[in-house]
Order: sequence, then C-alpha cells, then structure tokens
Amino acid sequence: MKFNTLVASLLGLVLLTGIALTFERGPVVTEQTGYRGLSIGKVENKRKVAALLELQTVPEAQPPAEAGGKKASEAYQNVKVLGDLSENEFNRVMAAITEWVAPDKGCAYCHGEEGNFAEDKLYTKIVARRMLQMTRHINADWQKHVGATGVTCYTCHRGNPVPQHIWFTNPGAPQAGGNAALRNGQNEASPVVAYTSLPNDPFSTYLMGEEPIRVVAQTALPEGGKPTSTQATEGIYGLMLHQSQALGVNCTFCHNARNFSSWDQSPPTRTTAWFGQRMVRDLNQKYLALLQSSYPEHRLGATGDAPKANCMTCHQGVHKPLNGVSMLKDYPELAK
Repeated sequence: MKFNTLVASLLGLVLLTGIALTFERGPVVTEQTGYRGLSIGKVENKRKVAALLELQTVPEAQPPAEAGGKKASEAYQNVKVLGDLSENEFNRVMAAITEWVAPDKGCAYCHGEEGNFAEDKLYTKIVARRMLQMTRHINADWQKHVGATGVTCYTCHRGNPVPQHIWFTNPGAPQAGGNAALRNGQNEASPVVAYTSLPNDPFSTYLMGEEPIRVVAQTALPEGGKPTSTQATEGIYGLMLHQSQALGVNCTFCHNARNFSSWDQSPPTRTTAWFGQRMVRDLNQKYLALLQSSYPEHRLGATGDAPKANCMTCHQGVHKPLNGVSMLKDYPELAK
C-alpha cells in the first residue's frame, strides 16, 4: 500500500512538472507559408517572441530638418561622408546616430571632449565614417536582401556603441591531453551552433571566405568540381543552425523538407537568405575586416582580427529585423 502511494505521488509530481514546463515554454505556433502537406512554414515559440519584443522597438524619429541652408561640406570642415546633405539635414542625422549608437557618451564618443569636430583623432570617428558608407552601400546595392525596408545604424547597434552580436575568428582549443592537433572547433559548447558538436566557427569559412554553401550534390556521383566533404558539411550545418537562431525560425522557413536542395520547390525566403549570405560576405570583406588597422588592440579578436557581422548582428532573433519596421523612410539620407 505504501509502495502504491509512493508511485502515485511520483506520477502526480511528474504530471504537475510537465504541466508547469508546458506553461513555461509557451505555445509553439506554425504559420503555413507553402502548399499544404509540404511542411513549409514558420515555427514560432510565442514565449521567445514576447521576450524579444522590447528589443525590436523602434525609437521615435528626430523632428524633420528645416529646408534650405548650406551643404554640410561647405558649412563644416573635414566632412567626407554625408557632405551632400544640407547643414540642417546633416545635423539631424548626426543627432539620430548619437541616439542610436552612443546615447550615454553623446557626440564625445566619436569627436572627443575637446569639441574639435573636424579632427580624426579617435578611432571611433574613423570607424563610424566607414559604417555610414557601408549603410548607404547596403541600401543602394543590396535591395535583393533588405528590400525597401533598408537599414540604419540602429538596425545593428540598438543603443550600444558596439553591436551586441559580432564575431571574431575562433582559433579553437587544442585537444585534451596535450595533443597539438586542433578540434576544428568541434565538441566545444558554443551557442553559435546551438551547443551541438558541430564546428563553432562557420563564419570564417562561409561569411568571410568564398567556400560554396552547399551540402547536397547535384548528381548521384561526383562529376567534376570539388565534392562536399564531411568536414565541410558539418561546417555548413553549423552555419544553418546559426541562421535558424538568428532569424528565430527553423529549417522549413527556407527549405522544402521533402527536397532540401531543390530551388524550384523552395519558398522565396530561401532566395532572400541566399542574398543575405552574400551581402554579409561583401560587408565583412570590403568594410569590416579592412578596419583592422584602425582599431585599438582591445577591440580586436584573439587572432588580431577586426569585429565582423553575421546574421544575428541585424536580425537578433526575428526573421525581419525590428519586425519589419522601416526606419529608412524617416532617414532617406542613408539611402543615397
């Protein structure tokens, strides 16, 4: 009798625990985005969406600038970017950037305490100038990924001088027991690849390098070219896990589960993601990595490389950064 009572109590505890966990996790909802029966859809955990909601809040736009006035390049010295704007437009954009990037330190974050705005004394000003050029480049040349929504400094920074989600080359840890061989980043607990045993630095190869991001071959047997190795497959899977986390979705958001490799059977989101991968490569190669010599040592990675971007830098847990709200309509100067 005592044994039966104990078993009943344990079963009751398990049941209550299960119910509690169910409420804690919140409902998981699937929104169908493809044809019925193909399992193409967006899977969302409503608890996570609610937690991310505050992060996606867009700040109120600066008051419109008064029309007319001198060009910024005529009104101020050493204006190498945005000099095509009027003085009033220029000051409005600078005020917005201060709010987006350095709300605590203000103008001094890039211009110093002395108030000589023309000086290029601080590395932060040099980097900020290049970032403005990059922002305009994205909005002008990467509309196949960002569309008409576009990006601003706030898309990545969200009120932080350094975006919360950046990456550096990960040299990895040596094998246990003094073995000089490297693990290739495997079996090292890392949120980058959802704590799996996959290589935890897929970015250096696929978001900085030029390696093809493809796992499934197009023919039954290798025919010309370079077949995808097991090692490369693991690295690409790691990148896919990163993208899923960055966008807050699962594989069926971009792929048809019955045929992952087929473009004809994939939803349009896969094409958007493809351009996103190429865009991030472009930004890392032509802008971010080249700033390495401008940064002080404490801002560099373990191998001396500059901070770079990945999918999480902009998306931060949702499939459309800032839940698809466009700030560019209020700041068209960043799209010229």
